Amino acid sequence: MSESNSNAACTADQNGAVPGEPVKTDKNSRRGNWGNQIEFILTSVGYAVGLGNVWRFPYLCYRNGGGAFMFPYFIMLVFCGIPLFFLELSFGQFASQGCLGVWRISPMFKGVGYGMMVVSTYIGIYYNVVICIAFYYFFSSMTNLLPWTYCNNPWNTPTCNGVVTPRGINNTLANVTRSLVTGATEVAVEVVNKTKRTSPSEEYWKHYVLQISDDIGNFGEVRLPILGCLAVSWVVVFLCLIRGVKSSGKVVYFTATFPYVVLTILFIRGITLEGAVTGIKYYLTPQWHKILDAKVWGDAASQIFYSLGCAWGGLITMASYNKFHNNCYRDSIIISITNCATSVYAGFVIFSILGFMAHHLNVDVSEVADHGPGLAFVAYPEALTLLPISPLWSLLFFFMLILLGLGTQFCLLETLVTAIVDEIGTDWIVRNKTVVTGGVAIVGFLLGVPLTTQAGIYWLLLMDNYAASFSLVIISCIMCICIMYVYGHKKYFKDVEMMLGFPPPIFFRVCWRFVSPIIISFILIFTVIQYKPITYNDYVYPGWSLAIGFLMAMSSVICIPIYALYKIAKSEGTTFLERLKNSCKPDVKWGPALSEHRIGLYATPGSEGEVEVRPLKEELKEKEKEDEKRDEISLTIQGSNGSTAHNTTPSA
Repeated sequence: MSESNSNAACTADQNGAVPGEPVKTDKNSRRGNWGNQIEFILTSVGYAVGLGNVWRFPYLCYRNGGGAFMFPYFIMLVFCGIPLFFLELSFGQFASQGCLGVWRISPMFKGVGYGMMVVSTYIGIYYNVVICIAFYYFFSSMTNLLPWTYCNNPWNTPTCNGVVTPRGINNTLANVTRSLVTGATEVAVEVVNKTKRTSPSEEYWKHYVLQISDDIGNFGEVRLPILGCLAVSWVVVFLCLIRGVKSSGKVVYFTATFPYVVLTILFIRGITLEGAVTGIKYYLTPQWHKILDAKVWGDAASQIFYSLGCAWGGLITMASYNKFHNNCYRDSIIISITNCATSVYAGFVIFSILGFMAHHLNVDVSEVADHGPGLAFVAYPEALTLLPISPLWSLLFFFMLILLGLGTQFCLLETLVTAIVDEIGTDWIVRNKTVVTGGVAIVGFLLGVPLTTQAGIYWLLLMDNYAASFSLVIISCIMCICIMYVYGHKKYFKDVEMMLGFPPPIFFRVCWRFVSPIIISFILIFTVIQYKPITYNDYVYPGWSLAIGFLMAMSSVICIPIYALYKIAKSEGTTFLERLKNSCKPDVKWGPALSEHRIGLYATPGSEGEVEVRPLKEELKEKEKEDEKRDEISLTIQGSNGSTAHNTTPSA
């Protein structure tokens, strides 16, 4: 007996059970769990650390005061980023449900879950297009000479001016040419100054890769090479998720760690280049006067919020595959800090090479600094052409972008699939989750086809700017209000304590109730005040396209009131207030997924958990009643032979 107890205790320890808890398997065999906690942490790091860490944060830091930007950035991380991250992880882990199922906590707010699904759908569509372009550049780098090195290609224009001198020019010819132009140097300089330089990488991007049209409404033709790469992207994502978290949990050992290897290689190469120090100074030199600028704080809050992936539904989904007693408090701190440290580290990698390029061109770093697709597919690739063995560095850079993108894309697709499977919930769909994954991947590919046309880049940027902007802020704010004020902060704190074995630290309790909602409201106000119609280089988007952008943004938010009204109408009650009250009450299914964890308020009638948490007074009263009953029976039916007919053991 003692041997079996020790084995059970060992099992409990391996499963991360809270000390003092009865021995439990803590595994959800129906939905599945992560193989171990490393898989969950790596998947969440891969989800949070994405393309924005490389192509957005370094530019924001440089533009908003360099090192001074770090101060508001880390303040926002501590008071908004980590608390929201912990809230979403604990929410999903407690219920073991995706972004729809968790709203059993207050069924009226299930529209928030649908809003998260809509946002994840939009992001999943255009994010994979960015990954497919990275694939295209990756394949194009498999050559002795990068195709965007020189200006002697059929797609180049007369304004093209490369940073690398073409090889193979005869020295004599070069000398003759130099002597011929010596007398016209001043004129040439004046002409160059008046003419905007177009780099070979920019012309390769616009005229060859995209073959960009002149208007968002002019779709032109589908770019077949990009379409092919899009198919490759979706096939890779599908294969990695073919067995859900069981397969993706193994893939992330590579996809979440190798980008750090590449970043380190590029960092070491970058800091050894001439001019790298100048670039890093631009990135980090503090401009303290900018701390008083509200825009700097707004950018810091927005970057933290969007970078961590809050309100996308992915955090809830990933945490739902954790074992019930996993320490998600620890995980949230590890993942959040890793994400932000990666952003800072990527800044060194980006600006060391941009500094080298600025030194080579003898221009200011600000003239070569860029963000978004402009950095990933124009500025940085051009800088790579200046390095010896440039195809190697290009392969590494775009492979890193592919892996960073895939880490996020895995979670976006899993969010949608999990929500569908949990919502339908039949045995057939649980067994055939792979079919759902394949179906979602095919639909995602088809919806991404318009983004591979000649006007695709306009639509991609429109979706990036509107589909996941202020709608995410609204969704996150409503989620905080629902959990803390509708469901009740005291109840939620007890839920977390039941799950972790300790209550949330007081800092997080204060942030969840007051600080984080205030910061989220600030981000929303800041986003509205700072709004400017989207442009792409010199192209100004027409009004009708901006209207489509706003419709995309509203399509996720509108789910919330529509579903709330539907739920109120369906709820029991004679008056509106009764219906409203009933629609806000937690569903009977709300709580831990496994019966062994449903104790206390969540105990089912007749379960062991009900007996364990029965109040002492109630237990004593029942005991007294049993004793009285026993005495009555003894007195009433005592036989002539002196035996008693009552049973001394209470029935179950």
